[in-house]
Amino acid sequence: MRIRTIIPLVVAVLMAAPAMCLAATRVSVSVESANVRTGPGTKYEIVWKGVEKYYPLVVLDQADSWYYVKDFENDTGWIFKKLVDKTETVITTKERCNVRKEPGAKKPLAFVVDSGVPFKVLTRKGNWIQVRHADGDKGWIHKSLVW
Repeated sequence: MRIRTIIPLVVAVLMAAPAMCLAATRVSVSVESANVRTGPGTKYEIVWKGVEKYYPLVVLDQADSWYYVKDFENDTGWIFKKLVDKTETVITTKERCNVRKEPGAKKPLAFVVDSGVPFKVLTRKGNWIQVRHADGDKGWIHKSLVW
């Protein structure tokens, strides 16, 4: 009798395991510009047009060659798998983010960006992340300013 109780539980866990692993996957846009759609295919409506390179996304599900993803604002949609990769990226989440020439709150500014600017992660040093934008601008940003 115990086997009858355990088998359905084991089957349920094994079936859920691939989805749980997939849900933890973080990807980023790997092309200059990508579209996110309402469904897994080009016949579906575009909900985000021109998503820029290094834009980070979390994979929630997949269907054939498409990922169902969410962004830092919890918006969701479908993106073609070949338009993303596993490059480590971040995106700014505050209205005004100082990007510095060196890691440290008192170091000189390199530039300032608004919320929603994606960057490739180059390296980390304590609470600071060295980043590069798709246009080539580089600097250091505090981890509290990004997702």
